[in-house]
Amino acid sequence: MSTDSLSGQVAVVTGAARGVGAELARTLAARGARVALVGLEPEELKATAAACGPDADWWQADVTDAEAMSAAAAEITQRYGRVDVVVANAGIAAGGLFQDSDMDTWRRVVEVNLLGSATTARAFLPALVASRGYLLQIASLAAMTPAPLMTAYCASKSGVEAFAHALRAEVANQGVRVGVGYLSWTDTDMVRGADEDEVMRDMRASLPWPTNRTYPLEPAVQRIADGIARRSVHVYAQGWLRGYQLMRGQIPLFLGRFAPIKLRGLEPRLRESAAARRGLVGRGGAADEAARAQRRVSG
Repeated sequence: MSTDSLSGQVAVVTGAARGVGAELARTLAARGARVALVGLEPEELKATAAACGPDADWWQADVTDAEAMSAAAAEITQRYGRVDVVVANAGIAAGGLFQDSDMDTWRRVVEVNLLGSATTARAFLPALVASRGYLLQIASLAAMTPAPLMTAYCASKSGVEAFAHALRAEVANQGVRVGVGYLSWTDTDMVRGADEDEVMRDMRASLPWPTNRTYPLEPAVQRIADGIARRSVHVYAQGWLRGYQLMRGQIPLFLGRFAPIKLRGLEPRLRESAAARRGLVGRGGAADEAARAQRRVSG
């Protein structure tokens, strides 16, 4: 399929209020798709939908809320008559030593990134079966390279990768294709939020090239859109990730040998600043925390 083959297709993007999700929605719309945005921040979603043209629309829903996601899937299908592509992109992150982590925050990362992706797939699979469509699960370099100070994020992204691969075999006979998207550190609110933590920033800077760089958003998203048009099994937002895929079995051995050396010097600073590292990172993380707080008040 050509990269122009999205014309007329209906594409759903979760986590579409900002970052990769918002840029991807705009890119898919520019390639002719009608886009449905799902996320937590009404004003951001509304602005992104407006930038995507008159055929775009948005729905406020928490990807971990099965009832809300089922309702959104039904409304989107009714609004557009079909769904051809679903991008399970919504995700949050937290950092720091596992021993010092707030376990509610740790669980929330896994809940949004892993269970939220499964909830998204479950809600939209009937529509994808009907259209013989494509589900792209956004994973991460973190699925290939489990790294210290990112236990919840790495566990959740490894989980969604495995989930997508398993699901692919289940739904292939129904005409649905499933892909996994991989990104390294990309210039988004999440990554910028993580870099506000001086110790985490120093740890990342010590990683070997090319994993220590932050990559621009637009070319990364263009690569993802190319993969969606081709309905690829693997989609790499940075080209070098394809090579990492081939050597991923050796990476944990490398990290297990060299990461402790770096952590030995950082551990005092990590311990001293642990209290400031117990929440989610970035504005997307703040939006998730605000939405949960609002639900507790109203519920």
